[in-house]
Amino acid sequence: MDESGDHGLNEINPQSSAFLLCGVLISAENYTLINKCIDGLKHHFWGNKDVILHSRDIRKCDKEFQILLNLDVKKEFYIQLNNCITDGEYTVITSAINKNEYIKKFGRISNNVYELCLSFIIERAVFFLDDIPGPNKTLDIIIEKRGAKEDKALEGHFQRLCARGTGFVGAERLKNYSVTIDFSSKKQNINGLQLADLIAYPSFRYVMEPNRANPSFEVFRSKIYAKKGKIYGLKIFP
Repeated sequence: MDESGDHGLNEINPQSSAFLLCGVLISAENYTLINKCIDGLKHHFWGNKDVILHSRDIRKCDKEFQILLNLDVKKEFYIQLNNCITDGEYTVITSAINKNEYIKKFGRISNNVYELCLSFIIERAVFFLDDIPGPNKTLDIIIEKRGAKEDKALEGHFQRLCARGTGFVGAERLKNYSVTIDFSSKKQNINGLQLADLIAYPSFRYVMEPNRANPSFEVFRSKIYAKKGKIYGLKIFP
């Protein structure tokens, strides 16, 4: 999982009045293939797999991505990156908070919007897993570190979820999937976190301006969790 936007409620930027948490649900087998694809891209352009794909740096052609100032290189890079994103087998589950509407309904002193988004994503991940046949399914959540205080608060929220369940998923159902959470640093160079980062920003832009052209969003739109024609993998609250 990775985030996009500011989760604070005190000062709201009109250009960024939402918060989004993006989850990418991948089986262990398919993760191996996606990991190989992303590492191959890194080796092709930098000769190693140490570069960390970061949406902002790519868009700004900053740091290692100054190579994208060469338009031929940029074109080839996006072709390979989009192929990894398109060809990979995974499911996107995102949750966004419309902060202005949230404040109108609940006020500024209420549930942490980050925690709320996490709850929504876990619910939908359980819905998804319920429909996959077979025993011994587990759900391991890897989320990017934000800071000791924030991570401790989120860990506490997660433990409460496991103990009490959510509005739609009881504690026993969570227990059945042995749900775990792990906080990892961007420096650990986890390609799954980088994939979530690459998907989070276009999803955020879609939430903010759904009618505006968003070609990056279209690359993975078909991966968003849907069931019987209903979209579950893009929840906007309230």
